[in-house]
Amino acid sequence: MNRWLVEDIREDLGDLYEESCATGSGRTYRSPSRQDFLNRLAGDIRRPGFAMVIAETDGLSGCAFGFPVLGDGSWWLGFDGALRHRIERITRSSGVFAISDTVVRPYPKDEKLAQRLQERLLTDHQAAVGATLVDHADLPTLDSLRSSGWLDIGVVRKQTSATTFRALVLPLVERTTATEGRAHEAWTRWPG
Repeated sequence: MNRWLVEDIREDLGDLYEESCATGSGRTYRSPSRQDFLNRLAGDIRRPGFAMVIAETDGLSGCAFGFPVLGDGSWWLGFDGALRHRIERITRSSGVFAISDTVVRPYPKDEKLAQRLQERLLTDHQAAVGATLVDHADLPTLDSLRSSGWLDIGVVRKQTSATTFRALVLPLVERTTATEGRAHEAWTRWPG
């Protein structure tokens, strides 16, 4: 979806976000508000290369959106420590696509919908690596991403936010059961 089509369904996306946050009673992490989500979406829509994929069944059931990371490495500003050499190289070659958010209706019939949306977005943009930043206190999201193949590479502290983020990457390889373990091993063994 392009930015104009997203504007047309903005309120539906807000509803989907609220519905996705409604579950999880007893969680200690408090999700950002609907308005915070819509403000972030409005900011991301203006980024060059913004894209969104959606899933629909009897209505909007999920979406993932993001933008290409600029080759200048500015997206990684605030990274604590040394960024892996391989990530720097892929960033310089414009092979990294940032996924800003993935929102899925609670209890979808397709348990892997979030993962499929993310992979579709990355594949459509011919990304070698997906990247995302997650509030370090949002343990349910961090656990979910890690369990679906995202690798935690460190901490990012943005000057524009008091929040500390975990930086996660998803190497885009053939995602079959036979190769998934080898791809994870190869990624974690990469030097620097």
